[in-house]
Amino acid sequence: MTQVEDLSAAAEDELERACTLGWRDLAGHMPWGDTFEGFTPAGRAVCFERSYLWEGEPGGEIRVEVVVYPPDAYESGVRLARTIGPAE
Repeated sequence: MTQVEDLSAAAEDELERACTLGWRDLAGHMPWGDTFEGFTPAGRAVCFERSYLWEGEPGGEIRVEVVVYPPDAYESGVRLARTIGPAE
C-alpha cells in the first residue's frame, strides 16, 4: 500500500467516524476542531485533524473536514470533507 493510499484509507475511516454525530448533536458545539495522533491501517504514525464548520450561515449545513498527515508534513496529507444538513 502506498503512503497516499494508506492516508486516504485512514481519512475515509476518520470521516465516517466524524459524521456519526448528527447535525443536532453538533450544532450546539460549532465551530469545533481537534487534532490527535494515531496510526493508519498500515501502521504509519500520523496526525488526524477534524473540523466542524458552518458551511454558510450559522444554523445551516455543517461542513465536516478531516485531514490525515504525517507529523512532519501537513502539506502531504489527505483532506476529505462532507456536509451534514439540519435534517440529519
